[in-house]
Amino acid sequence: MSDTAPTILVIDDEMAMRRFLRVSLSSNGYRLIEAETGQQGIAQAAASSPELILLDLGLPDLDGVVVTQRLREWSKTPIIVLSARGQEQDKIQVLDAGADDYLTKPFGVGELLARIRVALRHAATGPAGEPELSVGDLRVDLGRRQVWIGGQEVHLTPIEYKLLAVLVKHAGRVLTHRQLLKEVWGPNASEQVHYLRVYMAQLRHKLEREPGRPRYLVTEPGVGYRLRSD
Repeated sequence: MSDTAPTILVIDDEMAMRRFLRVSLSSNGYRLIEAETGQQGIAQAAASSPELILLDLGLPDLDGVVVTQRLREWSKTPIIVLSARGQEQDKIQVLDAGADDYLTKPFGVGELLARIRVALRHAATGPAGEPELSVGDLRVDLGRRQVWIGGQEVHLTPIEYKLLAVLVKHAGRVLTHRQLLKEVWGPNASEQVHYLRVYMAQLRHKLEREPGRPRYLVTEPGVGYRLRSD
């Protein structure tokens, strides 16, 4: 394997899952480091500087949410949670703690690889001040504050544009309702989910060919929204 292969840290106490990930990811050009506990995972993250972390929530020593919080105290490495917990509140809690994405076990290798590519691409882009996104017919230039669909400029209200801009800056990442409300309307609006529903519906009518079957502005049921970036 190439020395330049992206390094992925797997933090999971289940041997069968680590073996599955080792075979699946190694065969697709990734280098794996493994840890069985949260404490080991935090230590490995500090020592090895992986490009991405795959994290289980049900670890024997620390809950995955706690591991995420501790990693986020010093690291911006993308974290994708892999967990058998499928409850919406579990997803919301770990995403609010700083995880970038969440997959519920069991999952397909193809979907995992796609999520990894998106997370690595987003991390490689870096914290650009004025990013530009092009996906399908949608193009957004945050520097010029312009949005196009199929080459035609789309005029958005200030709130619609602010909501889209937040999604563009985190393209490919699941953003919870609370995160979006805080970014767009401020901390006092963190429970006003109906704001999001209204403005997301308006955005979809302006940007989606079929608003009822959105291609770009994807709903994560009960959790939040994701701007699809591939």
